[in-house]
Amino acid sequence: MEMKKRITLELRNRAPEKVTELVLDNCRSSNGEIEGLNESFKELEFLSMANVELTSLARLPTLSKLRKLELSDNIISGGLEVLAEKCPNLTYLNLSGNKIKDLSTVEALQNLKNLKSLDLFNCEITNLEDYRESVFELLHQITYLDGFDQEDNEAPDSEEEEDEAGPPGEYEEDDDEDDGGSDLGEGEEEEEEVGLSYLMKEEIQDEEDDDDYVEERGDEEEAEGVQGEKRKRDPEDEGEEEDD
Repeated sequence: MEMKKRITLELRNRAPEKVTELVLDNCRSSNGEIEGLNESFKELEFLSMANVELTSLARLPTLSKLRKLELSDNIISGGLEVLAEKCPNLTYLNLSGNKIKDLSTVEALQNLKNLKSLDLFNCEITNLEDYRESVFELLHQITYLDGFDQEDNEAPDSEEEEDEAGPPGEYEEDDDEDDGGSDLGEGEEEEEEVGLSYLMKEEIQDEEDDDDYVEERGDEEEAEGVQGEKRKRDPEDEGEEEDD
């Protein structure tokens, strides 16, 4: 996609002066130059043009509020002096993966007085002897080079810190969900207890019914036995009466 079309797409029907962040990565520049970007983007604070085949920054508009500029994986070999003129308030500049070979090219960044972090990773300049010491000596204003300071302490990443902290209320929601789950568990346990007690009552009732049945059968058998004895005795009694 061409850079002009990509800018139109990223605007999403917003006015350029309302945009504070613009990402144009992986689109295609026109003859290695910036196109479609103009000074109406005056509120822009973050601009990313990674891997867009840029060879020149000559057509970069004045963006006085720009703080972060991503230009990694392009074909830029010089002309960095335009950055101090057009983006004087830059604090972060990523030029990794470009064609920057020597210190004289980087020297043009001395006029970026607010620059704190510079990335030249994977540029030919990093192969120079005492590369890090030389760049820190040349650019006194920077704190981090390729993500580390002079004592090899890694630069903090504010985005990662925000991700680790998580959005507000996240843990509270989880607690609520856990409470809800425990309530459901208690309800299920109560249902199980009720079910068990009901079954036990049924079994007890069945046993009592069986006992009653056995007792009734015993009473019936006893009654039948008594009647049989009476029957046996009756003829004898009759015989005795006849003898009399």
